[in-house]
Amino acid sequence: MNIQIFGTNKSFDTKKAQRWFKERGIKFQMIDLKEKGMSRGEFDNVCRALGGWQSLVDENAKDKDTLTLLRFLAPEQQADKLFENQQLIRQPIVRNGRQATVGCCPEVWQTWE
Repeated sequence: MNIQIFGTNKSFDTKKAQRWFKERGIKFQMIDLKEKGMSRGEFDNVCRALGGWQSLVDENAKDKDTLTLLRFLAPEQQADKLFENQQLIRQPIVRNGRQATVGCCPEVWQTWE
């Protein structure tokens, strides 16, 4: 297993995901979205695994202006705008190869073991 957790240290669900993997002795790589962010390739792979970028959007994000702008952009521009504004992404994103989840999903992670 090659687990990557994308999130921030302030996110409660990110901490929950880290704790879940630690308790099971599963090694993971933590990527802080505030410090580094996702590369374009990582973003595209996660979108593919989740069936589209729409499932990544955090409707409760603080940046309401960009969230509104995202809704009114042309469909071909929306994914690019979300990639540019990663503070709008729900956390955590947990990747295992080509599989990915968004949010806290221990029921899915158990199937990866």
